Amino acid sequence: MTQSQMGTMAEQGWKFTGSVPDRESLSEVHASVRVPKSGSWVRKLFAFAGPGYMVSVGYMDPGNWATDIAGGSAFGYTLLSVIMLSNLMAILLQALSARLGIATGRDLAQACRDHYSPPVRICLWIACELAIIACDLAEVIGTAIALQLLFGIPLVIGAVITALDVFLLLLLMNKGFRFLEAFVVSLLSIIALCFIVQIAMAQPPIAEVLNGFIPKSEILTNKEMLYVAIGIIGATVMPHNLYLHSSIVQTRAYERNDEGRREAIRWATVDSTVALMLALFVNAAILIVAAGVFHAKGHTDVAEIEQAHQMLSPLLGFAIASTLFAVALLASGINSTVTATLAGQIVMEGFLRLRIPDWARRLITRSLAIIPVVVVTYLYGDKGTAELLVLSQVVLSMQLPFAVVPLISFVTDKRKMGRFVISKPVAVLAWVVAAIIIALNIKLLWDTFSG
Repeated sequence: MTQSQMGTMAEQGWKFTGSVPDRESLSEVHASVRVPKSGSWVRKLFAFAGPGYMVSVGYMDPGNWATDIAGGSAFGYTLLSVIMLSNLMAILLQALSARLGIATGRDLAQACRDHYSPPVRICLWIACELAIIACDLAEVIGTAIALQLLFGIPLVIGAVITALDVFLLLLLMNKGFRFLEAFVVSLLSIIALCFIVQIAMAQPPIAEVLNGFIPKSEILTNKEMLYVAIGIIGATVMPHNLYLHSSIVQTRAYERNDEGRREAIRWATVDSTVALMLALFVNAAILIVAAGVFHAKGHTDVAEIEQAHQMLSPLLGFAIASTLFAVALLASGINSTVTATLAGQIVMEGFLRLRIPDWARRLITRSLAIIPVVVVTYLYGDKGTAELLVLSQVVLSMQLPFAVVPLISFVTDKRKMGRFVISKPVAVLAWVVAAIIIALNIKLLWDTFSG
């Protein structure tokens, strides 16, 4: 079989079923963003920039905050190397997700539907929906906590208010996908600015910070440190992001031929890599602030978001410090709920081909997350909400293999990817990363359920 024949195979669809998608992924915005056919690399970069930043939102959502705060307050800057390692893993997996979407014209959910038998794909769909609900739980809780910290709004009411972002998403999508990307990037800028100011207030020792990015053997030998490290990695790579990225890269109107796809893959990889470096900065900044403020002053048991918010201003001596922390949390929560809701639409359409109104589909996805938060908060108060946040991260860990393994198996299959199949060294690296993530998540689950 020639390379051109393999390229045609990837273009036409999954040869195992002989089918092609009856609807493009996110058809309302598919190929809606213009891409210049000529011009400087800056114009090309700007045209393709956006999807990576939407994906990066999932790597700095409220579910990550608790593990970063706990790691910084308990062990100082030591676990910065773990944040860096998990971010490098995420860069590789997101690049593979973008490659799948561009090379095959399918998002990961559509690819699973076209490849697997009905029982298997139904199981994968259920696993993915559970992951999205779990991710949504963390984001709804984070947003509700931020509204409580900033405005004194009770958690139950704050959780209900998060349903409004469904209509915000509809408004932005109706204006065009670029408006949605601009909104997300604006909130990311607010998050980054808030932590830049907080780091300036904390004035952490630069030498110790840089030393923290060097891996230490004590991370593996210290059981408590290893547990937090596993939590950081387990909370970093989000299953729904792999589905999301493989879809939204197709919003670009690149040429649907080999040359156009090759260029799109290259720029999409640059976009996601740069955006995930921003996520690395934010996650590292949360840990650095926790280390520089709490650990350095003897408060090594700070692990909850509300506790960190209460202690920041008194310890730093700046009244605005806690406010900036809450503002960043609110921006993170809003951003994360918007992208997770969009991922829910992609998964539901890709696996089930359901055709229901956009507002109804998104409201269903959001309701599945809001209802447990409201019920638990009403029955058990703030403590129950904190435990629900932990449970959401455990559920996410359980679902991760159901997204990572299909993704890597697809991009390493020449019959599906044609000339865009990844090289053997990259394939080996991808399977090693998958094995590490799965092994660490299994240990995290074991430790969680064994107490």
